[in-house]
Amino acid sequence: MQACYRKTAAGIVVTVKVIPRASTNEVVGCHDGALRIKLTAPPVEGQANRLLIDVLYKYLSTKHKIRKSDIRIVKGETSKNKLVEITGLDSM
Repeated sequence: MQACYRKTAAGIVVTVKVIPRASTNEVVGCHDGALRIKLTAPPVEGQANRLLIDVLYKYLSTKHKIRKSDIRIVKGETSKNKLVEITGLDSM
């Protein structure tokens, strides 16, 4: 299985595959080199992007000391495939 993230000078960049309009919000796991995340929000007016950041924050903050502002979408804001940068982390 490929890693879902790569290290950068500032933290890590995670490859994310979003599944919008799912029945629950959950991090499914790493498949085919991308972290799969189910979201209940539709991909309309940035709703899914905001929920993605919330779900990632809740998932990571239980294991790591991060702020929600440390998570940002760097590529793919209008796509199901995204690159998300998380500053201050060196692993997931």
